[in-house]
Amino acid sequence: MTEYKKVSESATVLTELMIPSYSNFGGKIHGGVILSLMDKVAYVCAAKHADTYCVTAAIERVDFLAPVEIGDLVSLMASVNYTGKSSVVVGIRVTSENIKTRRVKHTNTSYFTMVAKNEEGKPTPVPGLLLESREDARRFLEAITRREIKSESEQYFLQQKDRSPVETALTILANERCKIGFM
Repeated sequence: MTEYKKVSESATVLTELMIPSYSNFGGKIHGGVILSLMDKVAYVCAAKHADTYCVTAAIERVDFLAPVEIGDLVSLMASVNYTGKSSVVVGIRVTSENIKTRRVKHTNTSYFTMVAKNEEGKPTPVPGLLLESREDARRFLEAITRREIKSESEQYFLQQKDRSPVETALTILANERCKIGFM
């Protein structure tokens, strides 16, 4: 196994034409189609870095920033932003391009955590990441920050769950758009 790999060695671009069968009832491309393509490009990028089969372990938030139209070319640009012992974080930027007008719009950004697996299906080590630019270093550092924030958030909610039964938090719900039907 290579000890370190460059970001460029596994960077992946996937481009696909959005056809009518991908559309939802509103006539736009179904979000599930975009998610499936994101998972596909994350797998290819991670597997190229790890030189082995990888599985999706987590997806960090997917915001749909702009609709994708039938006939658009959707491009998904993926690169490894962070490496752990057996995992990689793949950053994905999604754009759609209207073929006629050449207008390009940013539709999604997300981060997929992928875990490398060996032949027995167990997590296996991945090469580290050789950071060749300030941009590579910034993305690596941002991934560390996102990981720390996620850990803090999980701890917070675990503590709140144990400390704060629903009855003591009902005053919070009084100002929300809900109605209590169990008291």
